[in-house]
Amino acid sequence: MSPSSKKNARNPKNTQKAPSNKTSPATPSTTGRRLAAVGAGAALVVAVVAAGLAIAKSSGGSDDRDDRAKPAATASADPQQSLFDEAERMTSRREKNDPLALGKPDAPVVLVEYADYQCSFCGRFTRESQPELIKKYVDKGVLRIEFRNFPIFGDPSQRAARASWAAGRQGRFWQFHDELYAKTRKGDALAEDKLVDLARTAGVGDLDRFRADMKSDASEEAVKKDQQEGYRLGVSSTPSFLVGGRPLAGAQPMKEFEAAIEQARLVKAAKNPQDSKESEGFTDSAKPKGGPGA
Repeated sequence: MSPSSKKNARNPKNTQKAPSNKTSPATPSTTGRRLAAVGAGAALVVAVVAAGLAIAKSSGGSDDRDDRAKPAATASADPQQSLFDEAERMTSRREKNDPLALGKPDAPVVLVEYADYQCSFCGRFTRESQPELIKKYVDKGVLRIEFRNFPIFGDPSQRAARASWAAGRQGRFWQFHDELYAKTRKGDALAEDKLVDLARTAGVGDLDRFRADMKSDASEEAVKKDQQEGYRLGVSSTPSFLVGGRPLAGAQPMKEFEAAIEQARLVKAAKNPQDSKESEGFTDSAKPKGGPGA
C-alpha cells in the first residue's frame, strides 16, 4: 500500500497504490502516442476517465441501489457516455489472437484490467470474480476481458509481468496468470527461477524459450506499452478497470461488475439493435478457446 496520507484514509481496502516515488514513463509507446496525439477531444476523455477512477477509488464502491436498479433509464442519458464510448475505442484492442485476452473480439462489452502481480486485491479479483465473469458473460459471447500488465511495485512486478507475456507466447498466459495469483507472491517469490517453476506448472512447454522471451526487448516493450496506456489514463492503483470505457477501481463485489457490464451492454444495444438481438438471452455459441484451466 502507499505511504499514509489523508487521501489514503478515503482509499477503499480493495486497491493497491503505486509507491510515491514511481513516476509515469517519459517515452511514449505506440499506444501512448495514439492516446496523446488524437487532440483535445481525447484529452477530455482521458481527464474524465482519470477522474472517474479517482472517484471510484475514493468512494469504496458504495452500495447505491437506486443508481444500479435502473441501468436502462440512465445508460443512454448519461451526458458523459460519448466520452466513455471514446475511451473504449481508444483502449479496447479487440485483436483476434491476443494471448492476453479472453472472449470474442467483437463481444458487445470489453473489460480492460490494469493489474500488478504483487497486488493482493488483483489476486482476489482473479480468484473470486473472474471465474464468475467468464462463466456468466465471456463464455456466452457478451464480454471480452483484456489484461494489461501494470507493474507498479518494482523489479519483482516487472519480472512477473514480462514472464506472463512470455507464457503468452506459448499460448499459456491465462494458466500462468492464474498460477501467479493463486496466492499472494512478493519479492523473492517472483525471482526468475521461481517464475520458471510456475511456468512449468502452468504447462509452458519450452522453458528455455520462456526464459529468453522473458528477458527479451520484446517483453520489455510489451509491458511498457500497457503501462504507458494506464498512466496516460490516470491509473495509479491496482486493480483498475474500464468496462465499456467506464472506469471502475478495486476488487469490487461481483454485483458491481454485473451492473457495469449490463449498463455497457444496454448502451451498445441501443446503438446496435441487431447486436442486441444476437446477445439476448446470452447464447452459448461463442465460448472462447484456450481460457483459464484449459
